[in-house]
Amino acid sequence: MNETEFAELAAGHSLGALSAGDEQRFLAALAEHPEWTVIAEDDAGTAALLAEGAPVVAPPSGIRDALLARIAMTAQEQDTVEPVVPTRPEEAPPAPVVTGSGAGDDAPSIRRPRRLLFGLAAGLVLLVGLGVGASVVIPQLLRPAAVVALDRIENAPDAAQKTVQLPEGGKATAHWSASMGAAVLVADGLGRLDAAKTYELWFVRGSTPVSAGVFEAAQGTTTAQLKGAMHAGDAIAVTVEPAGGSPTGKPTSEPIVVIPTS
Repeated sequence: MNETEFAELAAGHSLGALSAGDEQRFLAALAEHPEWTVIAEDDAGTAALLAEGAPVVAPPSGIRDALLARIAMTAQEQDTVEPVVPTRPEEAPPAPVVTGSGAGDDAPSIRRPRRLLFGLAAGLVLLVGLGVGASVVIPQLLRPAAVVALDRIENAPDAAQKTVQLPEGGKATAHWSASMGAAVLVADGLGRLDAAKTYELWFVRGSTPVSAGVFEAAQGTTTAQLKGAMHAGDAIAVTVEPAGGSPTGKPTSEPIVVIPTS
């Protein structure tokens, strides 16, 4: 496990949002890397600040969509807006501080996205007046959009899935809902690529491939959401492309995964 993966587990641990398996992975990694204790302590302290005075009530309708839309925008930002979390619920947060990659920035880069999401949650709770406790809001923010999309698909009345074997071993499963026009790929054992390459998703519509975004393989299980609307009968494919995706808008290599949906 690398430090970035541990940081994600630490954020979930601080909120009590980990599964039993992930909790064991978190504890094992912490025992193996005691130098990462500061990451876990930082998250625990931040979660405690956000939870102070915030009532735990049922979330209002539409909060998940609003949060996920904001997360999707945040993920595209290159510079990091580092919000200052207020110490008391009645205090409005000061103006955010924008930090880039220049000298003088001492905060570890892997901790910036989590701080941004914590600050965003605080802003939603304290400024927008949603009246939702941090224990409800923050886990929604910390869950990857692809995982949330997978949950939605699996809960759809027409949810479907199909599994194929990967060339190097392992398997890939496509999950989709025709009524939602959405699809997610879950791959186990997908090899990581060097920095010059990336995986690209495609909807294959008849004989026409339509790019559905790029993604990187994670250690263990990779969950990737296909961007754009899925059409009935589309096949789902994955190719290996130059970093950033195919420069031509069409696959430049033979697909390593092809999953028909009809």
